[in-house]
Amino acid sequence: MKEKKKERSEFARWSFKHACIAVTLAALAVLGFRFGILNHQVAVVILLGGAALGMMAVLSAIVSLLAIISAVETKVTGALLAITGLILGLAVVWPVFQTIQAGYDVPRIHDITTDLQNPPAFVAIAAIRTADHNPLDRKTPAQLAELQQAGYPDLGPLLIDKDPARVFENAVSLVKERGWEIVAATAENGMIEATDTTRIMGFKDDVVIRISAKDGKSVVDMRSVSRIGISDMGTNAARIKLFLNDLSRV
Repeated sequence: MKEKKKERSEFARWSFKHACIAVTLAALAVLGFRFGILNHQVAVVILLGGAALGMMAVLSAIVSLLAIISAVETKVTGALLAITGLILGLAVVWPVFQTIQAGYDVPRIHDITTDLQNPPAFVAIAAIRTADHNPLDRKTPAQLAELQQAGYPDLGPLLIDKDPARVFENAVSLVKERGWEIVAATAENGMIEATDTTRIMGFKDDVVIRISAKDGKSVVDMRSVSRIGISDMGTNAARIKLFLNDLSRV
């Protein structure tokens, strides 16, 4: 009986090639930005390009695997290449997709605070930010307060039935647990300034926490501002909510 001819799937080859290029571009974007070789705009463009190729790798892998499974007369090979391309492609596409999805329904702003009338002010961090960073004057965009109110109507101060000194200590501990870099922490005026660096791209967001006394209790306000980028994809609001939630449970 004549042996069936073996043929390697071209889609499997393309999936693997596209996936390898996608991973290379993603690594170039991340490392280039972290080491200061690329600015954030160029890094994001390269990362999106890698994600596009990663999507092509995923689609090619799916087509290849379907062809391998359904092949009858011709023995189609290349499953390993297709599976590798699928995994590598998803590794690039999925984080980018999640970030875009998270930012789809949120306002295009990057300065979030629990107190729209009297937001906590940066002092120590203001001195280390440069002209290349987003301003801290809350004038951009012009309708910043309105956009935040519409996008995050449930965001507001946290009232804790504890002494401000104790709440301050708990807040400092939580900041350290999160790995944020503390720039300044003054117990006398209840102010904490810190910087959070994102895991993958290394973007830096600055945070200021203000703890004040009110009727024997503590009022905690917080502000989180991205150094670069027009939209924070909802990151700053999420950071504030998670921190205040954890602080309320301490």
